[in-house]
Amino acid sequence: MKNIKSFILFFITSIAVYGCEDNFDPKLYGTLNPENYPTTESEYEDYTMTCYIPFTTTWQYQIANDPGQHSFYIPEGGILRVFEAPSDNMAAWNLGWGSWMKLSQADYRDCVYAERSWVGEHNINHIPKLAQITRFTEIIATLEKADDQIFKTVSKKRLLGEAHLCRGLMLYYLMHIYGPLPAIVDKDDINNENALKNLVRPSLDDMTTWIYNDFQYAMENLPDAVKEHGRYTSDYAKFCMMKHCLNEGAHMKGYYEKAMQMYRELSKDNRYSLFTKGDNSYVDMFKAINDFNSEIIMAVSCDPSANGDVSSGNFFPLSMLATPNDASKVDDKGNPTPFNYQGGGWMQAYNVSPKLYDSYEAKDKRRAVILDEYWVNNQGIVTEKVTREDLNKRWSGYIIYKYPIETNTTFQGNDFPLARWADVLLMMAEVEVRQSNAAPSPQAVEAVNQVRRRSGLDDLSVQQTATKEAFLDVILDERSKEFLYEGHRKIDLIRFNKYSQACFKAK
Repeated sequence: MKNIKSFILFFITSIAVYGCEDNFDPKLYGTLNPENYPTTESEYEDYTMTCYIPFTTTWQYQIANDPGQHSFYIPEGGILRVFEAPSDNMAAWNLGWGSWMKLSQADYRDCVYAERSWVGEHNINHIPKLAQITRFTEIIATLEKADDQIFKTVSKKRLLGEAHLCRGLMLYYLMHIYGPLPAIVDKDDINNENALKNLVRPSLDDMTTWIYNDFQYAMENLPDAVKEHGRYTSDYAKFCMMKHCLNEGAHMKGYYEKAMQMYRELSKDNRYSLFTKGDNSYVDMFKAINDFNSEIIMAVSCDPSANGDVSSGNFFPLSMLATPNDASKVDDKGNPTPFNYQGGGWMQAYNVSPKLYDSYEAKDKRRAVILDEYWVNNQGIVTEKVTREDLNKRWSGYIIYKYPIETNTTFQGNDFPLARWADVLLMMAEVEVRQSNAAPSPQAVEAVNQVRRRSGLDDLSVQQTATKEAFLDVILDERSKEFLYEGHRKIDLIRFNKYSQACFKAK
């Protein structure tokens, strides 16, 4: 079992408030009374923890009277669904049904559904999170008014930093799904009817600035490190700021410089490094035994004992959504397969594009996280293997096995990485050439080569580093393989102005 579980809150009709213990486990305190809550230090901390709700992994959550929502990290409706499925990393799933098929085909005519149910009234999207942003703004305002003398063991600024970072992340993800959206980020607008009814989109620059301001506050006020895995830190805020400034640097003055500043900050004291243990360190990095290793800046901390109930903590059900339902636990000779602990999944709604698989260099160890064949269990008898020859007949694409099935439990306990040092290295290299508009420096080239060497690849050639354009092509290709199924691909493609053409070719 994990030592740490990410904090979980769940609101149904009346608002139940949970506390944050040393191990980040939930604790029920009772019904919230706005007349006298919060008043103590622990109540203010519990109150702030509301902001973590959309960043857990449970099937659904509710805040106050909002409709049931999926968090941004649950595979069904989160960033894998909205940023990985509708990208060139996944083959269009043509053998299934409903909204799963639509999104894998990058079909946005009905916007983004957050459930796997049949098309209809049960399919929900992430727009109700705008109301939750208003809630977070109210929490920030309440914290700001709190008497500083109340806080003895936990910093008031730390709680405000957590609330700002959570709000900034909500704004960040919503902007990348729907574009600029009207949101309440000014405390004076919390009860302003005109502001609450406003449906006019803000400018891209305005929403970009809101996100920047939240990340800036968080990085200035959060601690560098915490003992609770999954609780946000200043370093994670710096990572988020670096990512945001890279994404928006083309239209926001000074953002590329800010991104490079974040790289320097994260490089101090050599706090992070590429994980390099084992014969294939890239594969081993995602095993549960290596959670929060030297490369991980932040991750969603999951527990293998969690069963999907909100009270049991974060769980990780990706394998059930990425494994064909007829996958066998053993091969034709009775030897265990990668699915020995699980067997078949629910449906292979998520897959890996065969085109992407074929694009890996022969020596690239990262391809080992993709399975290009599997044994079939046909009514208890193992007689056949599904292979490439069965594409578009038995399956649409290959199996992602990046987060291995290691325990005989309902779901897996692998942590879901949110920020890795490899990403910082590749972002730095990209920022540099975008800022200089010239061929990369030796430092930028070395950053990419570090990531490639870990995967068993040779250093980049002279041709690959001769121009800005050639180097950016390399970085985009590296990112597709390094961060496969970590929820970055659609945002990456849009930043490189290749999303439309890449999806057209793939879908």
